[in-house]
Amino acid sequence: MSKGFSYVLEDDKIVAYMKLSTEDKLNWLEEINRFNRMFLTDKEREISRRLMQGEHSIEDHEKR
Repeated sequence: MSKGFSYVLEDDKIVAYMKLSTEDKLNWLEEINRFNRMFLTDKEREISRRLMQGEHSIEDHEKR
């Protein structure tokens, strides 16, 4: 059984994103971050923080 998730983006969506200005990409990122802060639980935020620091899973931290 595999862990994690995956998703597929159509080529036209990737091309459209590539055409966005840097400012538009940063605005999009800020919007996603605001959305995440509104709806993620404290545990999910902690998992996200750990992953951004290079930890592979929450279990890595709990084993220490």
